Amino acid sequence: MLRATKVHPRGGWDEAKVVDRVVLEFEDRFRRRVRLRAESGLLFLLDLPTATVLGDGDGLALDGGGFVRVEAKPERLVSVGAATPGGLARLAWHIGNRHLPADIGHDRILIRDDHVIVDMLRGLGAIVEAVEAPFNPEGGAYGQHNHDPGHPHGHDHGDGHDHDHPHVHAESDR
Repeated sequence: MLRATKVHPRGGWDEAKVVDRVVLEFEDRFRRRVRLRAESGLLFLLDLPTATVLGDGDGLALDGGGFVRVEAKPERLVSVGAATPGGLARLAWHIGNRHLPADIGHDRILIRDDHVIVDMLRGLGAIVEAVEAPFNPEGGAYGQHNHDPGHPHGHDHGDGHDHDHPHVHAESDR
């Protein structure tokens, strides 16, 4: 079976050497080791040293030569907007305070569809619209936030209030 052992970031590889492509939702683009079937049926093993977020436009280098292009699959999301830039910044703070993955654009923020969060955002005056689009959330303060199981996610507010919460990953390769 062919193996892909290296990820080249968008723009950092020769796209003329594409042999196939995989179209994956965001959750399926956070991987270390998994068997993938490309669009034409090519079966290969993604075998990376650490779990990695595969970005839209990245190239997976195949051992035998050539690349498989990664494409972000459109998925059901919520577009969050506001009447003013300051209003959007305020909504971004509330989304970030809840540690939600967010794809931040000039005049909107894309998040996953969660009725509790949508209700909260509407209560804060957000303009909310269901959309279907590729989801490419920010990598966080530490780049590609890879959710190693032993990596702590808490931070102390000094007032007895914190946001420590467990992160459970069902698959052993994440």
